[in-house]
Amino acid sequence: MNTWKLEIEYDGTRYRGWQERHNERTIRGELMNAARQLFASKVEIAGAEGTDAGVHALKQIAHLKASELQEDVTPRMLMQGFNDVLPYDINILKVRNAPENFHARKHVIAKQYLYKISTRRTAFDKNFVWWVKKELNTRKMQGAVKMLDGRHNFSSFCDIDDTAGKNSTVKVEHAEIFLDNDLICFRMMADRFLWSMVRRIVAMLVEVGKGKFNDTNFQRLLKFPAKTPPEFVAPSSGLFLEKIYYKS
Repeated sequence: MNTWKLEIEYDGTRYRGWQERHNERTIRGELMNAARQLFASKVEIAGAEGTDAGVHALKQIAHLKASELQEDVTPRMLMQGFNDVLPYDINILKVRNAPENFHARKHVIAKQYLYKISTRRTAFDKNFVWWVKKELNTRKMQGAVKMLDGRHNFSSFCDIDDTAGKNSTVKVEHAEIFLDNDLICFRMMADRFLWSMVRRIVAMLVEVGKGKFNDTNFQRLLKFPAKTPPEFVAPSSGLFLEKIYYKS
């Protein structure tokens, strides 16, 4: 089995997420359409993380497997071939040969997301930030973020259907709030992520920044999971899958 590791970036604005959906445009769907043009035989493409509708990726990882090749195919040929036929908002950054048993999702040890909050109206980045008009107290937000490190039950921060009969415990390796010019950025690295988890955490951090929610309320959600998640969900526009980690 010929196997390759793909590094992919994409603007998720026009897509209904990573995973294929009937009669809807998705990132994996576009990759499969491109693969059908490049390969005569059936191929397998699987991603490390199933990003949601409207979510972007700075570096998604996927594996590509093909059983039969009529000629030798180099990683460079594959990258050029895909990028020639993919839509403008999906780009293959790198292609590498991989062991036959490499699986983009099953071999992941950690994932990292980045969320961008804009403190001003922007003419260019509307699809890539969440503009919060009210001034935010970043010091209070940073205080709340420190509580995320470690292992917690995050059922209070995800869609309720995602926790039904499932383990909602996540180990957070690192979480931080930092400033980048007009942006307030939230970065989180964990062993796994639940559906809408980052967007709900960001939404509650913004409530902390506005002074409508305090550290105690935030900590209570971590220690005592709510029966229903908070109603606030940050827009998908500001969310980026930033990095996938594997054992070296």
